Amino acid sequence: MDARRLMTRRNVVRGVAASTAALVFPRPCRAQSAASVVVIGGGFGGASCARTLRRIDPRLEVTLIEPNRIFTACPFSNEVIAGLREIEAQQFTYDKLVAEGVTVVAQTAVKVDPQTRAVRLVDGASFAYDRLVLAPGIDLRFDALPGYDEATAAKMPHAWKAGEQTTLLRRQLEAMDDGGLVVLAVPAGPSRCPPAPYERASLIAHYLKTRKPRSKVLILDAKDAFPQQRLFENAWKELYPGMIERVSLSQGGRVTSVDAATNSIVTDFGNYTAAVANVIPPQKAGRIAEIAGAVDNTGWCPIDPVTFASKLVPNIHVIGDAAFGGTIPKSASAANAQARACAEAVAKLVAGKQPDMPRLVGACYNTVAPGYAFSQSAAYQPRDGLFAEIEGATTSPVDAPRALRAREADDAQSWYKTVTVDAFG
Repeated sequence: MDARRLMTRRNVVRGVAASTAALVFPRPCRAQSAASVVVIGGGFGGASCARTLRRIDPRLEVTLIEPNRIFTACPFSNEVIAGLREIEAQQFTYDKLVAEGVTVVAQTAVKVDPQTRAVRLVDGASFAYDRLVLAPGIDLRFDALPGYDEATAAKMPHAWKAGEQTTLLRRQLEAMDDGGLVVLAVPAGPSRCPPAPYERASLIAHYLKTRKPRSKVLILDAKDAFPQQRLFENAWKELYPGMIERVSLSQGGRVTSVDAATNSIVTDFGNYTAAVANVIPPQKAGRIAEIAGAVDNTGWCPIDPVTFASKLVPNIHVIGDAAFGGTIPKSASAANAQARACAEAVAKLVAGKQPDMPRLVGACYNTVAPGYAFSQSAAYQPRDGLFAEIEGATTSPVDAPRALRAREADDAQSWYKTVTVDAFG
């Protein structure tokens, strides 16, 4: 047994014994020659990748490092904000991964040493790896918007990481007087799930229409155009006439600062005082990716689209929102597709084989009212070092009958069930 593998096994035991935060799970005996793959981040990308690795090759030692014992999903969290769904419907454990032989450690990774191929945790434990998969999602750039920081988020929530912020924004809407103004500040791209702010505005408008009909939603947008724009705008005219206003970039919608004391938002051309302010700041790859050296000056991680290998650090792969690989969006669907393709590539690499050319298919559903949704889907493959769309995106027709919108709302629920079962069982 080599020294690096010995370090891994010793510290699995030490990490569990040293911290009450670590999850204790029995592991089956494996051959000494088994390769070790560590996955950091337990969202749709990381959980799916860890699970797929074990299914491809049960001999692999797969360790998932994720500080949270319960994962809270972002897809459908806008329905929680609008009072259509409870937060518990968004929450999943890692029990099924453990049952399939994945070692899950509820700790925060604080260091990656590419030279020795080791990950250190906050409690001092270390895990060696043959291959490391980073799936850390996004971090919010609190330094990018004057006046907005983590403390301000307690009053002007971003709700861009599902959980406490999601329920905070919901409570603020419930407490708001009828006639109040809800302001959404939307950043420029790239960002997690580009259509999600407009879905959120739609569902907040649904809540206001049914509970506080004199209230309005104002979107202050750092972009001129956004995905599925015609579908959203037609739905707003049909469902929420006069309730949703959007100020685009060219109209002066870019937010330049916020003032938590007055709950006001400043743009290039005006100031707006909100009853409820939902401020979504600019984003970047999760912190551990930067620590590992996998982030470039864009704030994201450039990857080889065939293997998802970092273009900056050897033996490290990056998937999900943190990765930059071309036109493929930052979404749960994309992360899930990348996870499975990355797992297949990593399994072949550790076996000394050549990975296959991946073909990823992603779908994005947006719900604008109960029983009313639309979608967009596309396929992607590597081209010239990036992911490129290889088939024209299939988008719901703008003039579709309500029966189709209702069917797509059901399809969205089915998609959510599929993607969560794939990741968490």
